[in-house]
Amino acid sequence: MSLATIHSRACLGIDAPAVQVEVHLANGMPSLTLVGLPETAVRESKDRVRSALLNAQLEFPGSKRITISLAPADLPKDGGRFDLAIALGLLAASGQIPAQALTDCESIGELALSGELRPIQGVLPVALACRDAGRKLILPAANAAEAALVSGIELIAADHLLPLCAHLRGEQRLPDLPPTAPSEPARHADLADVQGQEQAKRALIIAASGGHNLLLFGPPGTGKTLLASRLPGILPPLAEQEALEVAAIQSVCDRTPLSAWPARPFRSPHHGASAAALVGGGSQPRPGEISQAHHGVLFLDELPEFDRKVLEMLREPLESGAIHIARAREQLRFPARFQLVAAMNPCPCGYQGDPSSRCRCTPEQVQRYRSKLSGPLLDRIDLHLAMRNEPFSLQGNNEPGRPDSATAAAQVAAARARQLNRQQGLNAHMGLESLRTHCKLSDADAQWLEQAVTRLGLSHRASHRVLKVARTLADLDAVAQISRSHLAEALQYRQLDRQPG
Repeated sequence: MSLATIHSRACLGIDAPAVQVEVHLANGMPSLTLVGLPETAVRESKDRVRSALLNAQLEFPGSKRITISLAPADLPKDGGRFDLAIALGLLAASGQIPAQALTDCESIGELALSGELRPIQGVLPVALACRDAGRKLILPAANAAEAALVSGIELIAADHLLPLCAHLRGEQRLPDLPPTAPSEPARHADLADVQGQEQAKRALIIAASGGHNLLLFGPPGTGKTLLASRLPGILPPLAEQEALEVAAIQSVCDRTPLSAWPARPFRSPHHGASAAALVGGGSQPRPGEISQAHHGVLFLDELPEFDRKVLEMLREPLESGAIHIARAREQLRFPARFQLVAAMNPCPCGYQGDPSSRCRCTPEQVQRYRSKLSGPLLDRIDLHLAMRNEPFSLQGNNEPGRPDSATAAAQVAAARARQLNRQQGLNAHMGLESLRTHCKLSDADAQWLEQAVTRLGLSHRASHRVLKVARTLADLDAVAQISRSHLAEALQYRQLDRQPG
């Protein structure tokens, strides 16, 4: 009798829980039993592993009674990610490779019938968890570049079972992985491409500086989508930990993290997206658009055209920065600290307030159109800005607008640095205690703001958002105290809290 234990990792959302692959060889009738709540693809692993070992000129212990256990038994397991661990367990239990060589290693990968190692999805969370556990990671060579994004982890990458077994026996060492070349930073469109719309550019800089959510509404062709696409270009670069979180989500969603490393994500789902597509879910829960926009920008164009139930699901992540998905067997938490930028028309035809007087929408139609957005959702959007069509002129179209992305990015970086030094976070994410501490007003300004909030009929949440925006305006001006002018400008960005028309 012989027993071997191989460490591996499952995939549960964006987490990689530990799995122990135990292989036991015993005398008796030849058989192979796989236990531990395996899905169909995992149950098929025994056939792939048998063919892979035989075609690689290795011995399959077919004369033994084989029992393979994937522990813990109550953890769902799917895919072919355990093929390599099962094959190494069989080889170690039968004495073809030393079991001691695998004690401080984890293995993950799918096997082809020829013995080749095929890449798997979601290897980056596995690498992060393996590093935290202090073990080496054995994986397919095609996944090595992605796993190498994690600093401080030792990787053993192979493209076939034979050289891997020779390495584990100490006969022939696998070649060292070449250093991962840093990718060029992603190039974003320049803010200078937007002609005019000075107030909208100002609102965009404010939103980027404090991490505020922004809603642009106006007639078609005023540049709402154009402005939203410029936001990632003025945001500061991701820190290493933030970039790893973003890349881990991209890895689970079957998107290559290296293609956009380490750029901030920009997600723009269609207004026909379902609830599961936007917030995540499914029979095997996967991150949705809001999680894929983590540490980046989520742009929702034609906001009222989204299903209202779908939009209401944004309430929790806008407040907490995470989405919780409950299932019968597990509860998952997906990070969703995104910055929302939304765009909409002012009325069903889109031309309310346009100088051309093309709008024929009745007040009832306008009210019905805007009522698709609930008050609680609008409260969670810090800045509401109306955009107007500006006079068309060919003169000066070849000249860039002001400011450009470099100038705006410098302003944003300076304002964010003040916030991080003061409260270790962005103004948009301040709690009540931080709000009372860092947004103090003089008695006269406090009384003036109370009267303005009462006159405009703002909710308590909306009034707190006004204070946060005012704090960001003060940071942009590099002053410690919020003044009356900051409060007045912040109140100007609550336009949709008033009656339509």
